Order: sequence, then structure tokens, then C-alpha cells
Amino acid sequence: MATEIKVPVLGESISEATVTTWLKSVGDSVAADEPILELETDKVTMEVNAPVSGTLTDIVADSGADVEVGALLGVIGEAAIGAVSASAPLPAPQSEPVSDAANIDDAAMPPSVRKLVDENGLDPSTIPATGKDGRLTKGDVLAFLNSLGAASPKATVETSARPTGEIVQIPSRPAGPREERIKMTRLRQRIAERLKDAQDTAAMLTTFNEVDMSAVMELRSQYRDTFEKAHGVRLGFMSFFVKSSIVALKELLAVNAEIDGDELVYKNHYDIGVAVGTENGLVVPVLRDADQMSFAGVERGIRELGLKARDGKLTMEEMMGGTFTITNGGIYGSMLSTPILNMPQSGILGMHNIVERPMAVNGEVVIKPMMYVALSYDHRIIDGREAVSFLVRVKECIEDPQRIMLDM
Repeated sequence: MATEIKVPVLGESISEATVTTWLKSVGDSVAADEPILELETDKVTMEVNAPVSGTLTDIVADSGADVEVGALLGVIGEAAIGAVSASAPLPAPQSEPVSDAANIDDAAMPPSVRKLVDENGLDPSTIPATGKDGRLTKGDVLAFLNSLGAASPKATVETSARPTGEIVQIPSRPAGPREERIKMTRLRQRIAERLKDAQDTAAMLTTFNEVDMSAVMELRSQYRDTFEKAHGVRLGFMSFFVKSSIVALKELLAVNAEIDGDELVYKNHYDIGVAVGTENGLVVPVLRDADQMSFAGVERGIRELGLKARDGKLTMEEMMGGTFTITNGGIYGSMLSTPILNMPQSGILGMHNIVERPMAVNGEVVIKPMMYVALSYDHRIIDGREAVSFLVRVKECIEDPQRIMLDM
């Protein structure tokens, strides 16, 4: 009895994914619940497990294929390939997949391929097919369009909306002799969409301040070893900024709020997103109820989420529902930047590198370890007074960290 492998439910508002890697080949034995392939959505990479034990007898959606929820990925059979009884005739040899696509089955065509064919008014039987058993893939259609010099709306044209509603199209061009074209991953496409959406939707401004890091650095130096020995995690800078931000968020409610239609939604919980750079792009896992965490809890949570992000193991639940975001460009050497909002949030705090600079203290020039901090905010909900006050409160907490520890 054959068992179909289908695309599982991918999460809220996600209906399509891309097959990135098959972990098994046709003919391999698989165990129930064993990972057999990986799918990439616009938020995370996820594994698909075998629904039953058996042998992988067919792969329907090859690597690179775009698939929708419920689509057929492959088939698991009970018997191993080649395990044929003595009385049974040998199977007829299979021919190689055809490349002229003369007998394309429209019903078996994936929705994403059908849409691309229809949008460009193409005859699928004229497109060379490279998929399994002569199936037509999205890559086949795009290659065919490029060979004709045509432009696919999705693949070769970028559009940007102007305030007037005018759509400006930027045509694609062929790769040069010293260039390489690689399809954007779903994650990278989603990052691009969200960042552009933030710029197009929010009335985004950025305000800046500078923070003397002396007190925090002295505190970390004094308690670094005992803290790590007691809690099994290093005391970093991020926990101080998370705790300082929460102090400020509790006082300036608009910075922890969002706009939903014609309503303002004020959050009475503090789920802090911490931006993490990975090889595949920037992701923002969320520390749930960070206000209820200790310094060690914050550091442990950040470390665990960071490791999962780098290993591609974050779940969609771990990346959704944040109320405020912190990003640290300082780890890459950034001195100053204007972070972009993580919509629908209304504020994001940018940390930067620590630089020793001459500062005037009580009429004398003193060398201090200083950090520039930036708050980008949605001016539709946050006024300038609130944005500036937020950064001043963060500055006060960092320069006098006992405030955080005593909840002052």
C-alpha cells in the first residue's frame, strides 16, 4: 500500500513553500517520523517527516519546486525497490524523462507553474521540461521565457508603488560575463517585502542619543565569572538593553503599541524581538514575557534562540508576535545606523559599537567608552517627545544599572 507525502500546514498566512533538499533518495528505506526532506517558507526552514515506515518509491516535487499546502511531494511504498518475488515478472525498463514536453498533463501541473504559464500566454507543450517523468517545473518556464527574451512578471520585473499609485517597472537584464544569478530564497524575499512595507506604510523617523557604557562594563567585569558559574551563561550587553527597554516601554506605552486599522492596540505584555544575523538573512526570534525574566533568563533565552537561528531550527511560533525589537549592529562594527521597523511594531532600538571618546565630565576631558543608540519609530502613533523620552530612559538605566536591578 502506497502512502502519499504531502506538504503539511505551514503556519498562519503561509500557503506556499519551496522544496530545498531531499534527505532521502528513491529506493531508500525510511522510518516513521524520520526527516526525509526540507521545505523553506518565507519565515523558516522546516523538515517534513515520513508519515509511515517503508521505502521512498517516488519523488514528485524535486528540489527547487514551489509547492502549496496539501500538494503531493512523494510516495512511500511498503516493499523495497527491487524486492520482486520469483514468480513476478520483472518491471519494464523506464525511459529517461523527455525534454520536449510534448505530452504535458495540465492537471498534474503545479499551481505556481500553471499561473506562470497563464500569465504569459504560453503553450506548455512547447516548453522543454526537465522535471521527473517529463513534468514541467517553474524553472523550465522561467528559462523558456528568458530564451525568448520575454519577461516574467514575477521573475524578471521588479515593481514599486509610488504614492500616486503609479507602478514603475524595472526590466531585468541578462547576466554579464563575470556575474552569477541565483534565485532569492523565500526568506530573503520575505525580508525584502517586510522592509519595503515598513518604509511604505509607517511614518518612520529615527532619534539618536549616546550612552556611557562605563558602569555596565565595570559590572560585567566584576561579576563575569561568578555569573557564568552560577547560571551557566555569560553576562552580555543585550540583557541590560532588554531590561532597560522594558523599563522605558512600561512608562511610554505608545512605543509598545501598534496600529490596527483605525485603532491603537496597547500591549500589556513585553515580548522582545532580538535580531539575529544568519547566513540566509536577518531573523527576529522573540523573547516571550521578557519582563518576567531575570538577567540570566534573558541571556539564556537569547543564546538558545541565536543557536536555533544559525542552525535553521527556529519555529514560526518563535518568530511571531513580538511587541518591540532590538538590533545590535555593533557586533559588526557599525557606529551609527537607522534601523527599519519590524512591522506592525511601532519601535525598534538600534545598538552600535562601543568606542572610547573624549567626553567633558565636570569641566574636565575624560576618555569614556561610548555607544550611540537609535530609536526608529512610527510617527503615526509615537510623538517626538515620547521617542526622545524613551531613549533618555534607556540611557539612564544603562548608565546607572542599579535602576534596573531595583526596578526603578
